[in-house]
Amino acid sequence: MITILGTGLLGSGFARALRTQGAPVRVWNRSRDKALALAEIGATPVADPAEAVRGADRTHVVVSDDAAVDSVLEAAAPGFAPGALVLDHSTTSTAGACERTARWRERGVVYQHAPVFMGPQNAADSTGFMLISGDPEVVARVSPLLAPMTGKLVDLGPRVDAAAAYKLLGNLFLLALTAGFTDVLALAKAMDVSPAEVASLFDHFNPGATVPARFKRILDADFDHPSWELVMARKDARLMQAEADASGIALSMLPAFAARMDRSIADGHAHADWTVVAKDFVGGAPTRS
Repeated sequence: MITILGTGLLGSGFARALRTQGAPVRVWNRSRDKALALAEIGATPVADPAEAVRGADRTHVVVSDDAAVDSVLEAAAPGFAPGALVLDHSTTSTAGACERTARWRERGVVYQHAPVFMGPQNAADSTGFMLISGDPEVVARVSPLLAPMTGKLVDLGPRVDAAAAYKLLGNLFLLALTAGFTDVLALAKAMDVSPAEVASLFDHFNPGATVPARFKRILDADFDHPSWELVMARKDARLMQAEADASGIALSMLPAFAARMDRSIADGHAHADWTVVAKDFVGGAPTRS
């Protein structure tokens, strides 16, 4: 028996995939109607978290944040047998992942954080990818259980909170990408370019293809051989801001990034590669165990 605590979009997708594979599944959700809806695929809705996990071979948690994970696991605690296995796919803080791993180990429960880069359809189709890190023995034990649920299971090593950290890093990049799209559309409106016309730009211009090389340049601190001087990038940012200001349209991302460019120019980097704005963050990071 497999239990899923949290049957929102992602948890429901996992339930459907597991049922397609023939696994018996119990489901619980704070809003009971979402769990009840899964009865049509043969999952068993349960009203109480402790009853949902009682006798389960493993429990998957798919909720919103640290507070929700802690609340649900505490409610389920009376149903956990010694050595119960909990696999948490929620996006949480690094501190929360470390604290929960240690706390539940002390209580005789194996807690493993395994956040995902998946949409609901990925969960239902067992595609996308899942992150895992921590105790190598636990990772080895649970990997064969998790691998069928995802297109790719990525083991990030023994650092307990590495999976939580990488999940936040990936989501930050997605947020930054959408912030960029938002400013692009805002600037396009200011210049009377339609959204459809903006989309046509990406039929010819694929900046995504340059991401690995651009990031490597930053990591290599190769700022003295510019492909685009910072002062010229700042000039273009000034032109963009002027177009937006002339139409009374606010940009959300550009002003903050322009301020960072100004600080780098003031520090003497005007003629360095424009990626020099990231130089303060590539000199090594603190190591956590």
